Amino acid sequence: MKNLIILVFAFLAQSLAAQNVFLTKVEKTNDNADPFLFKIKEEINNAVYLGEIEVQGFSKDDAAVFSRIYKKAKEIGANAFSLKPFENVDGTLQQFNPSHYMLNLYFISRDKLLNQTGNIYLLASSDKEQKISINKKDFILSPRSFFVLKPKQEEVYVISTKKIFGSTIKLQPKSGDGNQYFQVSSAKIKPDESGKGGLNLKSGDIIGLEKSYAEFLSTIYQEQKQSN
Repeated sequence: MKNLIILVFAFLAQSLAAQNVFLTKVEKTNDNADPFLFKIKEEINNAVYLGEIEVQGFSKDDAAVFSRIYKKAKEIGANAFSLKPFENVDGTLQQFNPSHYMLNLYFISRDKLLNQTGNIYLLASSDKEQKISINKKDFILSPRSFFVLKPKQEEVYVISTKKIFGSTIKLQPKSGDGNQYFQVSSAKIKPDESGKGGLNLKSGDIIGLEKSYAEFLSTIYQEQKQSN
């Protein structure tokens, strides 16, 4: 009997800690084959609102969470999303809570997207602090954070994890380049072989991220303001 009670409590605890992704509202559907899921902000006025997704519960497996969000979004033909902040009683916006948030879903034509700025996004892992070096200047990325490097055109940037067996990459942004996204982690992250909402361009512990997944992380992670 005692063991049964323990198992019941363990099951309840696991259920409460589980993360759920719900398609809570469908305004309309759209038929499109766009494989991307862009983050939009200023472009919302030029997008067609389709519905919303609610995420309940916290998970460190951000890739798995995004995969579920991606599938829900594609069920109604969405190719864009934005964060839908919760409001306090007085109308002010609540601070983002990674254990409970909502995303608005849209469809937007590619020609309505704003031009990218050619920035370099460096994202930390979900649970470990990471020290990196950019052109021999040290930075510390807190867990679940990112910062944006605004490079000068044609300048070479050497980014390193400062480990004996760590990774080093060299980037030389050119005029017309889009944003580049990298996750810096000491953990080995397995790529998503499906190519949807996954990871690719694996380079040791500096991993190039697919744009849709990276823009999702930049939504649920906190930006660290650091000079470059």
